[in-house]
Amino acid sequence: MGAAIGFIGIGQMGRPMVERLAGAGLQVHAFDRRAEALEPLATVAGVHRAASADAVADACDTVILMLPDSRIVDALLWTDGLAARMKRGSLLIDMGSSDPNATRANQTRLAAAGVALVDAPVSGGVRRAVDGSLAIMVGGAPADVERALPLLAPMGKTIVPVGPPGAGHAVKALNNYVSAAGLVAACEALVAAEKFGIDPSVANKVFNASTGRNNTTDVKVEQFMLSSAFNSGFAAALMRKDLDTAHAL
Repeated sequence: MGAAIGFIGIGQMGRPMVERLAGAGLQVHAFDRRAEALEPLATVAGVHRAASADAVADACDTVILMLPDSRIVDALLWTDGLAARMKRGSLLIDMGSSDPNATRANQTRLAAAGVALVDAPVSGGVRRAVDGSLAIMVGGAPADVERALPLLAPMGKTIVPVGPPGAGHAVKALNNYVSAAGLVAACEALVAAEKFGIDPSVANKVFNASTGRNNTTDVKVEQFMLSSAFNSGFAAALMRKDLDTAHAL
């Protein structure tokens, strides 16, 4: 592709997403307030470690945000001044799990300044970020979504436009509500099985061969829970935040 694209927010998800973009031939200007977060990208071809968010906006017509919540997004855009720094005609893609109502408000404010906003949150966790098979739900004006789709392709296998601005963040919150319900149900069932004298691993094998199968039983129970690793990469606090968003909807 060859174009320059900005990426702000280099966490456990952001780093492999940047690597996927660079691997697709994009020149990525990456920034994170934590300098140590950028260090692993030093040897990745096609990645430039930017000195600031403003430097990203100066160098790129498209900027991706992978930040934890709307409070941090709003602070970056309006308090720190990233929105004012972006050129007219630029595209901002918010891939974090922001509040859909805040996203709607930001889209309106940015449009008045000539900057397009697309919300494109992801699902699939670190493993699918690494292999580029994330599910990406996209909200925005149709023309803006069309601009964003080629940039999302290196990161996702299932990319679904879901509606107007904020719709992507709304669907993400509702997806995580359904996911959390399955997580809690699986945990309660495994505790009950163990108390009855059944090996939780055996019970989980039955769930996965039956109608109880869900994301938790399939990819979390053995790998991260029964192994006592507990390192799937998604913090409980982030799930709680997403559930609060879903509840507000």
